[in-house]
Amino acid sequence: MSMFISSAIAQTAPAAAAGGDGIMSSLQGMLPLVLMFVVLYFVMIRPQMKRQKETKAMLEALAKGDEVATAGGVIGTITKMGDSIVTIEVAAGVEMQVQRFAVAQILPKGTRA
Repeated sequence: MSMFISSAIAQTAPAAAAGGDGIMSSLQGMLPLVLMFVVLYFVMIRPQMKRQKETKAMLEALAKGDEVATAGGVIGTITKMGDSIVTIEVAAGVEMQVQRFAVAQILPKGTRA
């Protein structure tokens, strides 16, 4: 039994003697996590924030007469605008009301035939 105890003490002795090495090893252990977060930020989070900002600017820039496409694929011309509702003319005399955030993109003038 005493043989096992002395070998256990012998195994922990170098780690205790190192002292300041423990801080460096813990920092090196956290380095991959920090690097993964940085890569995740630049690959996923930052582009998503940029897209949200562009979408918000596009929705604020909507004006009467713009040709738009909705998220459902409906193409039309804006005839009336409210705070949260946009009225779109999809055919001659046919109007639809959609929520403002349902507008997916503004089309170039003359897209609708």
